[in-house]
Amino acid sequence: MTDVPMVLAEKVSKNFGTNRVLRGISLEVDTGEVLCIVGPSGSGKSTFLRCINHLERVDGGRLSVDGQLVGYRQKGEKLYELKLKEAAFQRQEIGMVFQRFNLFPHLTAVENITLAPMRVKGLSKTKATARAKELLERVGLGDKGDAYPAHLSGGQQQRVAIARALAMDPKLMLFDEPTSALDPELVGEVLDVMKELAKSGMTMIVVTHEMGFAREVADTLVFMDEGVVVEAGAPRQILSDPQHDRTKAFLSKVL
Repeated sequence: MTDVPMVLAEKVSKNFGTNRVLRGISLEVDTGEVLCIVGPSGSGKSTFLRCINHLERVDGGRLSVDGQLVGYRQKGEKLYELKLKEAAFQRQEIGMVFQRFNLFPHLTAVENITLAPMRVKGLSKTKATARAKELLERVGLGDKGDAYPAHLSGGQQQRVAIARALAMDPKLMLFDEPTSALDPELVGEVLDVMKELAKSGMTMIVVTHEMGFAREVADTLVFMDEGVVVEAGAPRQILSDPQHDRTKAFLSKVL
């Protein structure tokens, strides 16, 4: 563990028009820690995740990754938003896996994985391809390098998406309900890859409905509702003995 948290959110707020989606979120995630966020739809979980890599601008508070302010530069007391290119450069170190796999349909699995390392990091095709094949092995798809997304199951596509995020060697991985678009029988193969990642020491923030995964893998479980952190703590404790009525009501419906 380092003294600087990998993720530090300080009173983060976000509005869409008059809708206050995040209302002062403060959270800390240490290097190597797995944080799972649960809560009802519309509670601000995905928006918070998108703020961490500046896909959404925050309206108040501040977010830092590995000690560096996300999306902004501070001069004196004022914050100035980074230019698009600077924000994109910062985003390289944060891997994100979405509900929908967002693979390029006209590219093979290997080509999907090599695209960013070659374009953004200037890796040679030979090196990028070798790395892509290593990562496909790691996610259990060593024989699918030449397959196009249309010929892969949803679970396989999501595992390619995880490999694609890992190809940039991120220091932090964000997962936005990565199994919610999958058929139930395909969920396990994606969660297994995520468990292996957690064991390897990857810092992860996971928005999920998979309570079993949260109980088994998370170091910290956060329950969010209506844009606030209602309860946070050890997963087993919160799942078996929630302290807040809103947490109790939510868990009674999902467990």
